[in-house]
Amino acid sequence: MKARFEARRRASNARRDRVKLIPALMAAAAVAGGVQLFHGGSGESIASETASSSSYRLTANGDEAACAVRRGANMSDGLSLLTVAPNCRKLLPGIERAKFWREEADGTVAFSANGIDPIVTFSVADGDGYES
Repeated sequence: MKARFEARRRASNARRDRVKLIPALMAAAAVAGGVQLFHGGSGESIASETASSSSYRLTANGDEAACAVRRGANMSDGLSLLTVAPNCRKLLPGIERAKFWREEADGTVAFSANGIDPIVTFSVADGDGYES
């Protein structure tokens, strides 16, 4: 299963340009892991950032179904709290266990239950957002 998270943007060109820059800046500090754990190595996840730089929309396989994830307070260098909407497990089974968002310098973002072992990892996607 493919999934993606990406930013929602307002119609304003200035706002649109700033939002396009956000994923590029975030890519400088993100984490690695694998959705293959839940999808037998053939899955892909995609997420997009919403108007707030800490809120994202998770979609699977380009499907219209989506759920919300929110990056919370910074806990330590690269580690933040994560809130995953309950309906996200329908898109990406197991993701409901994720409580932490970890960013690494290689441009990846990992969601984990313990802050260490990734449940799913996203890399920077073409355009805005991340994909796994």
